[in-house]
Amino acid sequence: MGLITQILTLPVAPVRGFGWVFGQVLTAAEQEYYDPGPVRGRLAELEQELLAGQISEEEFDRREDELLDRLEFIQNERMRLGLDT
Repeated sequence: MGLITQILTLPVAPVRGFGWVFGQVLTAAEQEYYDPGPVRGRLAELEQELLAGQISEEEFDRREDELLDRLEFIQNERMRLGLDT
């Protein structure tokens, strides 16, 4: 950019900066929301609850299906967003 361009676009510099920051926050939020770790952890906890007799097999199956559906959704979204590198 030339000096004239820099001078003329100076008033919109804060807007560009805000746009960059917003993009970084959005990317971080997406990475956290689509993190499969907590779902995998919850699956392990659910299995422990079943083995300890805290929940029935029917309850285990129902909740496991919900978590597996969520995990599949997360994996598809991570691929779509390019978060899995």
